[in-house]
Amino acid sequence: MFIDTHCHLSKQYYDDIDSIIAKNKERGVERIIISGCELSEIEESLYYAKKYNDVYLSLGFHPSEVDKIENSHFKMLENFLGEEKVVALGEIGLDYHYGKENRLEQMKLFEKQLNIAEAMNLPVIVHSRDATQDTIDILKNHHVKGVIHCFSGSYEIAKQYIDMGFLLGIGGVVTFKNSNLPKVISMLDLSCVVLETDSPYLTPHPYRGQVNSSQYIPVIALKIAEVKGVSVDDVMRQTTANAIALFDF
Repeated sequence: MFIDTHCHLSKQYYDDIDSIIAKNKERGVERIIISGCELSEIEESLYYAKKYNDVYLSLGFHPSEVDKIENSHFKMLENFLGEEKVVALGEIGLDYHYGKENRLEQMKLFEKQLNIAEAMNLPVIVHSRDATQDTIDILKNHHVKGVIHCFSGSYEIAKQYIDMGFLLGIGGVVTFKNSNLPKVISMLDLSCVVLETDSPYLTPHPYRGQVNSSQYIPVIALKIAEVKGVSVDDVMRQTTANAIALFDF
């Protein structure tokens, strides 16, 4: 059994959600975790978790939402986090890719949600884009565990996160021709890794140009297996065990 620990499932991206779920199962992807990280998508994500047995959720406010979030939304988030199939808070974090004008506001939003995760004893899904040092500095001040989503950094950065108790979310980037990620993965133990697609984004090679979906998790696993010199089954077993231990589902 494969698990996609991070994807986005919405009618905004897919015409036939039932078909997406069916294709996942055909490829051995028997559980997925939807990231409901925008105000506009949380209720839709909850609907899919209730409709499909193999759909779970992480809920939180992405840093891109920072200008939309009001104090009342944090209470709403806490209520949603109590839903039966919510297994994590996220994706939350920092994103300076388009600039740092709202850096302090992003940091405050990140901190508030980390406080909620601590209080509710939930793992977190961390989004960090062009903001590594601030992300590490903030996480050091909180007693949380979780996943560094869409990790693509250096071995040295990977070790810092792992030493803090985080797993690395590895997706389609590991299959990209110019990616440094295979080299990093080759130096890491599989006990530090979970699989993710971030679908509909970051479709793995050789399917780039198509809309990504959880059915491509085995493609990512195959690349990791090649890099590590192990079988795909070995990658499946270890990454699935890692996800089950973290998310307790």
